[in-house]
Amino acid sequence: MTFTTMRFLIAILTLAGAIVSGLALQVHYSVDTQPCSINDKWDCGVVNHSPYAEIVGLPVAGIGIVGYLVLGWLALVRQRAVLTLVALVGLSFALYLSYVERNILMVWCLYCVISQILIAVITLISGSWAVYHRFSDH
Repeated sequence: MTFTTMRFLIAILTLAGAIVSGLALQVHYSVDTQPCSINDKWDCGVVNHSPYAEIVGLPVAGIGIVGYLVLGWLALVRQRAVLTLVALVGLSFALYLSYVERNILMVWCLYCVISQILIAVITLISGSWAVYHRFSDH
């Protein structure tokens, strides 16, 4: 995989993350039954209406949109080290939210799980890109 391919793959994945976060944000502000409300263990509404869905009054999904857009921009401008650091912060936060879903709310949000997978893949690719670039003959 070339550097250009990695950069654009990360950008595409961050766009997907922003879209998924946008869907979660829509759930956050909606009172209707959501298509991702599958059963008592998979209900985006429960998760996105919980006290854990906001930080200092800001919806977590909105923070996710901004975070994904920042990651995409960092990839496009080739800021590999900063990209990897920001991705690690995002992954850590996503893991915390997964802990909340599993152990506190005991309900999963499909959009959140998709986002968790996306940020994990972005972190792996960005870290690989940074390490490979550091030790290769650019």
